[in-house]
Amino acid sequence: MEEWLHQLFNWLPDGGVYLGAIAVIALLESLVAFGVVVPGSTLIVFAGFLSLHGKEDIYAIIIVSMFGAFWGDFISYWLGARFGPSITNSKLMRRQKKVVRNAEIFFTEHGGKSVFFGRFIGPIRGFVPFIAGCAQMRPRAFIAYGIVSAILWGLAYPGLGYVAGVSWQNVQRWSGRFAYLILAALIITVLFSILRKRFR
Repeated sequence: MEEWLHQLFNWLPDGGVYLGAIAVIALLESLVAFGVVVPGSTLIVFAGFLSLHGKEDIYAIIIVSMFGAFWGDFISYWLGARFGPSITNSKLMRRQKKVVRNAEIFFTEHGGKSVFFGRFIGPIRGFVPFIAGCAQMRPRAFIAYGIVSAILWGLAYPGLGYVAGVSWQNVQRWSGRFAYLILAALIITVLFSILRKRFR
């Protein structure tokens, strides 16, 4: 093990405290406004990388990542449904006006699918569930999209760090490729929706 990894392992907590911290990171990254400042995806990928080198079980990391991601989305959705106008007009949200507007456009164009794809788009990740709540998206539909996206996100990001974790540089390279893959999937989905509407 490299010296810097050994020192980092000594500094980080173990067991439930460590796994709980990962869950909180995933939650905060999915939380409206907080996701802009918390580099959750990078930290979760890094947790997968550390797991390959002996820091906790990868399956436990995947599970707590899924858990945190879903509840972060759900809390954002609930805040939008319950306190949408007052939060949108708050001083904190006015500073993020452009991001909020982009999330609104994304949700308007893609509806329920935006909850799924929004999870993989960094700047608007925490805002899309909030906008879904403001728009009074049906809870059952939101939960369905939210569960699927949280499961895939929880598998993909720690898994990426684990599978590509020979070196951190290798992880960063594969993270970029994964981002392009998500973008391609989004473009294909949008094109399919447009074609389906035209045929109808």
